[in-house]
Amino acid sequence: MLSPLNKYLGALVALCIAVTPSLAQQTQPAQRDRVKDMTSIGGVRSNQLVGYGLVVGLNGSGDGNVGATNQTIQSMLQRFGMTVDQSAINAKNTAAVMVTAELPPFAKPGQRIDVTVAAMGKATSLRGGSLLITQLVGSDNETYAVAQGNLAVGGLGITGNDGSKVAVNVPTVGRIPGGATVERMITSPFESAASLMLNLNSPDFSNSKRLAEAINKTFGAGTAVSIDGTTIKIAAPKEPDRRVAFMAAIEELQIAPSLPPARVIVNSRTGTIVISEGVRVTPAAVSHGSLTVRIKENQNVSQPDNGVNVGNNNQNAGQTAVTKDSQISIDAPPARTFLFAPDVQLSSIVDAVNAVGASPSDIVAILEALKQAGALHAELVVI
Repeated sequence: MLSPLNKYLGALVALCIAVTPSLAQQTQPAQRDRVKDMTSIGGVRSNQLVGYGLVVGLNGSGDGNVGATNQTIQSMLQRFGMTVDQSAINAKNTAAVMVTAELPPFAKPGQRIDVTVAAMGKATSLRGGSLLITQLVGSDNETYAVAQGNLAVGGLGITGNDGSKVAVNVPTVGRIPGGATVERMITSPFESAASLMLNLNSPDFSNSKRLAEAINKTFGAGTAVSIDGTTIKIAAPKEPDRRVAFMAAIEELQIAPSLPPARVIVNSRTGTIVISEGVRVTPAAVSHGSLTVRIKENQNVSQPDNGVNVGNNNQNAGQTAVTKDSQISIDAPPARTFLFAPDVQLSSIVDAVNAVGASPSDIVAILEALKQAGALHAELVVI
């Protein structure tokens, strides 16, 4: 006659074995990825731009009496030959904003790019506003684009006369599609470099070697050299048109990437667990339980009689007293014991633990304990 604990452990192990993929199921054709999706070309990158400007035309939802905004308005009016006392300016229909944009590679003067506008003062909403001409500079403080236009704001903010507020999404951030014009081109090493570098998005020596071999097999030996786990050096043609066609052909090549490192990603705040392929555990048994202590404090009031008469004097028989009544209860449910079979896949273990009603926090605690015991053969990353 099996005990309830042995029955429970036997059912758990049987469940782990049942959900473990068979060898035939694991033998599948390797998934092939395009080089375009795995790499980027060295030096071919976007650049961040930023600028400071004013959004006007707001319906009373601007910065109001903010010194920096008033000073900006005064400086702008001076550019148009007007002299205005800063103390007389009220920017309730104006907001000081930061304007950001991303300049894509190979962008030419005259092309349009999108910009994002965000309030930086007391403005409560940018809805209905228009951005005045704003220079967008790079990290070298040079102007690469100029932005202007009407904002598209997805949020909504309403303020009542009694001070109550209702906000939907974020009304202090908006976008202007095609709101900036590129004024200066950023040079790229793609046209002038003697050789091009392909950088893997995820460093991996196996993928670096496989990619170099695939390029050499297609375009001839010596075309590509794997420098390290990230970079592959490619001998590209010197003529611009041939170089573009050459890189376009390389980007369409497909290789079978190697399996990523075995990792278990755990979000300790939400209990989210992501398990990569190849994660396994060695034989281990984990007992996990919880202890709950509850303390309830009550106060009892003792009220004495009104008093007794002694002769001609009315004397009190006692005083009101408050006594404390503490009740302590301890709830210690039986600890759950998990038996892990040799080389069982961790994904099967998580399914089994979920099947018996374990919470995400229980699973996180079990994974951390397995890692400390050396039974978890994977990198445990807690975010």
